[in-house]
Amino acid sequence: MTTLVTGAAGFLGSHVARQLVARGEDVRVLMRPSSSNRAIRDLSLEYVTGDLRDAASLDRAMAGVKRVFHVAADYRLWAKKPQDIYDSNVGGTKNLLAAAQRAGIEQLIYTSTVATIAVGRPELPNEFTDAKLEEMVGHYKRSKWMAEQEALQAAKSGLPVMVAMPTTPVGPWDWKPTPTGKIVLDFLNGKMPGYVDTGLNFVGVEDCAAGHLLVAERGKIGERYLLGAENLTLKELLDALAKITGLAAPAMKFPHGLALGVAYLETGFARLLGREPQIPVEGVKIAQHRMFVDVSRAQRELGFKPEPVAAALERAVRWYRENGYVSPRRARKMKLAA
Repeated sequence: MTTLVTGAAGFLGSHVARQLVARGEDVRVLMRPSSSNRAIRDLSLEYVTGDLRDAASLDRAMAGVKRVFHVAADYRLWAKKPQDIYDSNVGGTKNLLAAAQRAGIEQLIYTSTVATIAVGRPELPNEFTDAKLEEMVGHYKRSKWMAEQEALQAAKSGLPVMVAMPTTPVGPWDWKPTPTGKIVLDFLNGKMPGYVDTGLNFVGVEDCAAGHLLVAERGKIGERYLLGAENLTLKELLDALAKITGLAAPAMKFPHGLALGVAYLETGFARLLGREPQIPVEGVKIAQHRMFVDVSRAQRELGFKPEPVAAALERAVRWYRENGYVSPRRARKMKLAA
């Protein structure tokens, strides 16, 4: 059986493809002409050139395929043209679902995100939390909420779709990096003078990829499964990185209002200079509440058993250092265990 993976050039998608190949499966990947295969170039894969916005390329990619992992997403907290995010995440998902219907796909695992349910509630949100579009902060979260609705509606209409919901993956091969990887890198390079009171659920990227395979094996059509491990405040994350590296964690706690004001100023300067802002306004707005969630369902129903997040953070730190992402001065200060 040939399995198609979209987003295999990216952080999570590359790990999904790697684990499928390790199981001896025939894997086909959809790659845009502009994408780099640096994270998967050592794997035995079949490549199809195409784009989620090009329906004809999706038909080519699905020929002879029985299962699809749709991991691709435009994960940015700032874009010069926000419509690009919707075109990829919403329009691209609709195109892929339609192509899967035409191809008679037997199973489609759609990668959503914790962001579609991690909203303010008296209790910890979970897969059954009914979050609304108006609760989504920013274009990325709104686009993923809309795309998830398309996937769930397709399942109701008879397409065998299951939804994997990663929390915040961390680990090696986050080469772009993702917005989360940038937090780790800013810490490693001494570019984080302080922190705000926020929190996320984190998970090792390898575990998250393995969770996708468990969703395929044991999940139910039309159901959502959160793939996460630990709820950590940003301060706890930075303290964990300090323990791993021997580098000092920032001690200054910034009020959200101050952080937001700085983000608006920095974004304004970035726009004038024609570059991406270092502190996206959208990211600061998202950080105004802790995105903690209850991840017990996947552990209970799928047998998902993630490792402690500290181990994944250490692998991420080692990978960044070994691949030149950390300045030589800061790398010399690091005291990683052998």
